[in-house]
Amino acid sequence: MQRLLAPDGCPWDREQTLESLRAYVIEEAHEVVDAIDRGVPADLCDELGDLLLQIVFQAELARARGWFGPDDVVSAICEKLVRRHPHVFGDETASDAKDVVHRWEQIKAQEKKDRGALEGVPVALPALLRAVRVGEKASRLGFDWPDASGPRAKIDEELSELDAAVASERMPEAGRELGDLLFSIASYARKLGLDPEASLRETLQRFSERVGRVEQGAKAQGKSAGELPAQELDELWERAKTGQ
Repeated sequence: MQRLLAPDGCPWDREQTLESLRAYVIEEAHEVVDAIDRGVPADLCDELGDLLLQIVFQAELARARGWFGPDDVVSAICEKLVRRHPHVFGDETASDAKDVVHRWEQIKAQEKKDRGALEGVPVALPALLRAVRVGEKASRLGFDWPDASGPRAKIDEELSELDAAVASERMPEAGRELGDLLFSIASYARKLGLDPEASLRETLQRFSERVGRVEQGAKAQGKSAGELPAQELDELWERAKTGQ
């Protein structure tokens, strides 16, 4: 990376800034997730390398500003891991994973005591994942339901309010109610111990595969899916659902 950023290095790399690399960091992180979902070790190795490149790239740009370099990034996370695992590197004990998370959050709160509870949730996260993280943080302040029945009832309430807004054609209000409904669904998933982001990704993948089967079925008839009558399209869809 230092060679690429040298005066006689790569013109493209030399033009990059921390800001211009933002999109690549997000893209490479998502490609790592895709590789995990595919379950192909070679793909995961490759994508982790691409993500690591972004870390090294940004750290070298930071070094040029006199801020820090890649070694400082690695040292900082090592120090943090030691500091936040006193049950491993110190004399404290932890009974289970839940205890570990609780202690981690306590130490983190002490380190960042001047920061609001929700400020640690990145705004750039996918909205559904951010909803879960915000819910987790708020829960530690006491803003939560005792069990999953609370957010489940809230789903019905928010859906009713969304229906009322749509029926009255109050679309700006409907948009807000839709957001409330999605947040309630994320909270319900959190209380059930489910990952709504992963669940939605799985649904989208399944839907995409079925659409592909429908397109193949239409192509076998010499047509495109958009040219088929609704009944034939439904028949192909049902066959796609059963994997036929």
